[in-house]
Amino acid sequence: MDTPLIAPVLEDFHRLNPDIALTYRNLTTLEVYRTFIDGNENPQSDVVMSSAMPWQYQLANNGYARPLELDNAERWPTWARWRQELFGITFEPVVIVYRKALADHYGKINSHAELLSLLEREREALRGRVVTYDPARSGAGYTYAVEEARLSPRYWELVAALGGVEADLVGTTQEMLDGLAEGRYLIGYNLLGSYAHGFAEEHPELEIVIPSDYALVMQRLAFLPRSADNPEAARRFFDYLLSEHGQRVISEQTPLGAVHPALEGPGSASALRAQLGEALRPIRLGPGLLATLDKLKREALLARWNREFHRPSTPADTPLSEETAP
Repeated sequence: MDTPLIAPVLEDFHRLNPDIALTYRNLTTLEVYRTFIDGNENPQSDVVMSSAMPWQYQLANNGYARPLELDNAERWPTWARWRQELFGITFEPVVIVYRKALADHYGKINSHAELLSLLEREREALRGRVVTYDPARSGAGYTYAVEEARLSPRYWELVAALGGVEADLVGTTQEMLDGLAEGRYLIGYNLLGSYAHGFAEEHPELEIVIPSDYALVMQRLAFLPRSADNPEAARRFFDYLLSEHGQRVISEQTPLGAVHPALEGPGSASALRAQLGEALRPIRLGPGLLATLDKLKREALLARWNREFHRPSTPADTPLSEETAP
């Protein structure tokens, strides 16, 4: 979570708790996991937050998380926590972002189906102008690939279409946004909505779309490690983070999206559910996340992803040869 996104939360907590000094380290999703597992930090982290939900769940399931005996933790929605050890603290749709000039030529993109149609129809025009996550490099990108393969029977067609336009594969949403702002890309697929909304405020040439057919929703998961050097300070931070006040800071001062059920205004899970209904597909916080980390299943999914992405295709305007004609 980039520092500007979390800064209002940290600043407000510090204002209320001036006796607690804060050190914030921003790493990529897989770096968070590897750094924690390596155990080489000095001092040890007191709070671990990440959008790579399977890796966070695995750490908690393997006994690295300390239970929180807090009233706010006990009242937290069951769909956003695992036991009293792992907590979903945000509610963030995964979005499509495109340059508004694109719509002038090809029309708006409102769904995965419309994106697929555009990629297949305008392959030459969009060659090298599309960007998405590399699921082999990004924990978040891999998680989305797993979920979409389950959700959509046409997902693999979309992966092939992304390959057909030779989409760039990157490791972070910020790389996609920077490329879109610079004009190198016309379309970005599967960006974190929280990053995109904050960025688009300064780049009005960009359009953000929560797909109407289905929209994945990611939660940043946080836990208090058993190895924490300052567990009591961490408990106070979690008590703040899970409070209505702390969540209101998230909903009103950041684009992250709040979970607390008492909040119903813009920037809350309740408001998004009311707006999008059944199209919202939150990634489930539960044992199913572990299946995505099974080594053989991971290798199989990445192998198919690469196979579909690099699938040979015959341009629609190229006639079949006699040898390939039916």
